[in-house]
Amino acid sequence: MQIAMIGLGRMGANMARRLMKGGHSIVAFDVNSKSVAELASEGAIAATSLADVCAKLKSQPGSVRYIWLMLPVAFVDSTINALLPHLSANDCIIDGGNSCYIDDIRRGKELTAKGMHYIDVGVSGGVWGLERGYCHMIGGDVSAVKQLDSIFATLAPGIGDISRNPGAAKLGTAEMGYLHCGPVGAGHFVKMVHNGIEYGLMSAYAEGLNILKHADAGKHEQVNDAETTPLRNPEHYQYEFDLAAITEMWRRGSVVGSWLLDLTAQAMATDPSLDKFGGRVSDSGEGRWTLAAANDEGVPAPVLAAALFGRFSSRGNAEFMNKVMSAQRFAFGGHLEKKD
Repeated sequence: MQIAMIGLGRMGANMARRLMKGGHSIVAFDVNSKSVAELASEGAIAATSLADVCAKLKSQPGSVRYIWLMLPVAFVDSTINALLPHLSANDCIIDGGNSCYIDDIRRGKELTAKGMHYIDVGVSGGVWGLERGYCHMIGGDVSAVKQLDSIFATLAPGIGDISRNPGAAKLGTAEMGYLHCGPVGAGHFVKMVHNGIEYGLMSAYAEGLNILKHADAGKHEQVNDAETTPLRNPEHYQYEFDLAAITEMWRRGSVVGSWLLDLTAQAMATDPSLDKFGGRVSDSGEGRWTLAAANDEGVPAPVLAAALFGRFSSRGNAEFMNKVMSAQRFAFGGHLEKKD
């Protein structure tokens, strides 16, 4: 099957490579011409513009051209608008980035009105997907999604060596690592919550490891002043833990084992103090949208909220808040800020 891949970044390029390895034909485009040339040297059909993408795509049975976007959210609408003059009825646009599902609903209506198809796909797998495969969550019209099954199957991890759940065969393609979750927007809705959960898991590991790292607090000189809560039992905190060894050990039979822990253990083994990282943690929007959905649905999500707000704090966005509290303490109690 032939499909265009627009956006050849960390995931887009490797997704194109996995598809080519699976026998599919790729028309490749990116604003970075070097990325296009590199993929062309591996067998892709190079396109020099969005118009060229559409010109080089051959219609599939039923006169359909398939264009997969792997772009930052901010560029999806403008790219679709630029593609439209070069597309025809029945053509299909697939957004595999991290768009908000609400935008998918709008785009789906707009393209349906033009006789075109729109499919949203939440993709998980990161830079490891080329070899491991990509888990993907799909939203769109049943018939349009079905036409792309060979693409989804090639990108997906497959059953692999993961033990099968009883009755999993009744869940369709889920145990292969991809699933048609529902109508337009459903794919990105599931991916949104997936990433919200990811935020929480990352924070849980990070907070636990931070407690272990500071378990030697009793070995350090204690400061006794009005601004410092004393460590009442320094003898209880005399441990110097090897975090690289602990994370590696947890991978073996622990209930908290996961691929995320695998990656954490690899990072700790390479650089136990994580000196090359500054601790600024970005968010690409899914955590915010997850909490907005939780709010609209009236369901509690305190762990996911704390994880998201922790990311905000990591970027210095709590600085003024902390200044306000420092000013308040000085105002009511004359407390001076403690200098480290």
